[in-house]
Amino acid sequence: MELRRVVVTGLGAITPVGNSAKDFFDNLLSGISGAGPITAFDSSKFKTKFACEVKNFNPEDHFDRKEARKLDRYAHFALVAADDAIKDSAIDCKAVNTDRVGVIMGVGIGGLNTFYSEVADFARGDGTPRFNPFFIPKMIADIAAGHISIKYGFRGPNYTTVSACASSTHAIIDAFNAIRLGKADIIIAGGAEAAVTQAGLGGFNAMKALSERNDDPQTASRPFDKDRDGFVLGEGAGMLVLEEKEHAIRRNARIYAELSGGGMSADAHHITAPHPDGLGAVLSMKVAMEDAVMNPSDIAYINVHGTSTPLGDVSELKAIQQYFGEHAFRMNISSTKSMTGHLLGAAGAIEAIASIFAVYKDVIPPTINHFTDDPEIDPRFNLTFNKKQNRTVEAALSNTFGFGGHNATVIFKKFSTT
Repeated sequence: MELRRVVVTGLGAITPVGNSAKDFFDNLLSGISGAGPITAFDSSKFKTKFACEVKNFNPEDHFDRKEARKLDRYAHFALVAADDAIKDSAIDCKAVNTDRVGVIMGVGIGGLNTFYSEVADFARGDGTPRFNPFFIPKMIADIAAGHISIKYGFRGPNYTTVSACASSTHAIIDAFNAIRLGKADIIIAGGAEAAVTQAGLGGFNAMKALSERNDDPQTASRPFDKDRDGFVLGEGAGMLVLEEKEHAIRRNARIYAELSGGGMSADAHHITAPHPDGLGAVLSMKVAMEDAVMNPSDIAYINVHGTSTPLGDVSELKAIQQYFGEHAFRMNISSTKSMTGHLLGAAGAIEAIASIFAVYKDVIPPTINHFTDDPEIDPRFNLTFNKKQNRTVEAALSNTFGFGGHNATVIFKKFSTT
């Protein structure tokens, strides 16, 4: 069976550094940090008092008040980003066969604020079970994908992947496979997360996973820097319109890039720590490259997972050097989490968008907040510190890794009809 080709025809994003895909990437190129003091709640008693929050986002600009109250914040982000991606793709929802249009989302946690609020209200009461009837359908991780399908009448594959921070990359890979195997013609794929909550912040603080650089939040996310001390919690959504190549050409769609390969693996090592030698990451990249039928020298840019944690950054670079050999030092590498923070289940989707734009526009977003070289990191790596770099990007690879040892890799390349 000959596999069908899959292209990207639409992009939508709600992020800490921009509320559209274009603004998001433009601000990445400008090196803008999305971090700042938390505004959603009083964080004064927490060890970490800052995050990368989405700014200037009012749900009632997109939903009527009654509808907005029935949705968790993560679903607000998902629906708005999906709508932007669909509009960007110029799909005529009345003209396409909606039986062959699907929605596959990745969500790491889902409606955490809804869950926290409802349980806290119950705990403060007299024990009488008074719960909002929308508690469960607001909270569950799959509901945003359901809402998108309901809004547009998309009746193709519809579900949500949950694999911590690898969730939305797994969703993109699943969508890729469904289209190339002929199960759908178009799939809206991506992820959303809204974990900047008391429970989210407190839980990650308890794990000692977050930066505590409260005196200077904007420089707190510093991947590969010697003084990195943890990741910065972020929120938002990224959505891609993936489409079968011939279907896109027939409707004269703009094509940003081709999705050419996906790889998945497990560390089989630890519930939160990466394998110290990056063995699972090596396997994920190897599988993706073989899937794309590419050689290591074909990759010009890697958007790394790069969370700004002491263990994770080093192990990922070890994996890249192990797989790519000397070519590892000829590629550009950057961590856009230095600007967006870590969007958990949505991270892979927005980083896929950054990778797609790098291919489409031939420019590499930087890793900001580099001050001190880490002696454990080989100085031959081009980590694109502090300033964007222009170069021809024929293909880009994006890595996403999640608690539980989940690894996922996607590869995008310039589109050619041949």
